[in-house]
Amino acid sequence: MEHMKQTGRRVLVAMSGGVDSSVAAWLLREQGYECIGVTMKLFGNEAVGLDQGHPCCTLDDVEDAREVARRMGIPHYVFNFSDDFEEKVIRHFIDAYERGETPNPCIDCNRFLKFDKLHRRAKELKCDYIATGHYAQILGGGAGSFRMAKAADLSRDQSYVLYPIPREQLAQTLFPLGGLTKAEVREIAQREGFVNARKHDSQDICFVPDGDYLAFMERHTGKTYPEGDIIDQSGKVVGRHRGAVGLTIGQRRGVGVSSPGRIYVCGKCMADNTVTVGPEEALYSSGCIAADWNWLIEPQKTPFPALAKTRYRQVEQPATLIPDGDRVRLEFAQPQRAVTPGQAAVAYDETGAVLGGGTIVEARPDFTA
Repeated sequence: MEHMKQTGRRVLVAMSGGVDSSVAAWLLREQGYECIGVTMKLFGNEAVGLDQGHPCCTLDDVEDAREVARRMGIPHYVFNFSDDFEEKVIRHFIDAYERGETPNPCIDCNRFLKFDKLHRRAKELKCDYIATGHYAQILGGGAGSFRMAKAADLSRDQSYVLYPIPREQLAQTLFPLGGLTKAEVREIAQREGFVNARKHDSQDICFVPDGDYLAFMERHTGKTYPEGDIIDQSGKVVGRHRGAVGLTIGQRRGVGVSSPGRIYVCGKCMADNTVTVGPEEALYSSGCIAADWNWLIEPQKTPFPALAKTRYRQVEQPATLIPDGDRVRLEFAQPQRAVTPGQAAVAYDETGAVLGGGTIVEARPDFTA
């Protein structure tokens, strides 16, 4: 069962200015919670090189959140977390790419801001809960324990990017949209006359909306990343890249190599600034190692079967989890495509409950080697 309704309990609602978090606040208010709306100011467009007309993270978003809060009769505040966002999200994003990894900044934003910095602010405001507009569910496990599970609408499920939530915070976390579809959320917003009822969802990384990571990193750091060789699996030079930091494992488009068949980025060596390309079969790994593992169940010490995925949109796959301190080795029943360092490996049980997750530090083609 979900969190019991607790009339009069105070909840801090993270309101981005989008329709999801707005409806989340409305649902909680309808259930009798005392809601406080908060919008996090994460960056200014000028700080990341965006023009003022870009629709993400602008003053318009703050005004939309404020207007929805006013319409519902709840207080609304803006917290300036831009310095934290620069240090914990943008800087980590750039550092990871420079190491040859492919980070997920949404996970870092959840880890360091929404469920750390914002959670501490909630305590200062004497809030009992923190709530967001994520599509996931918090389920009661009996005896005061809670679990996080996938959303009822699997096409919207965001549990993959929420795995870093500390286990002890699950009891103070609310995901009001976990049982709804996006269509139902928009229907509520339109019925209530919310100004953002028809607002488009953001599809890209908020601070790199055009998807040109290389250009963003050069603009933000003032660096010019050097060109280098593209090699095939035998070591033969087959082309030149514009900057290895701008390419990721599994990428096919924009690699810069012509070939009669499809070729993909299957490796990067930042030390010698080379990118390795190969056929699709070169992308498959039988397992990986994930570090900084966060358990959302009682920490395990012995190997056990589970379902796991290494990409946001991937369907979970059978795997054996082998705990080793703060790391977990995952051995898949079948080889998986484009397992990429920097991304997350997240494990589930057969009911859709999240067991835990960590950052992939190594993909291994064969653990028996």
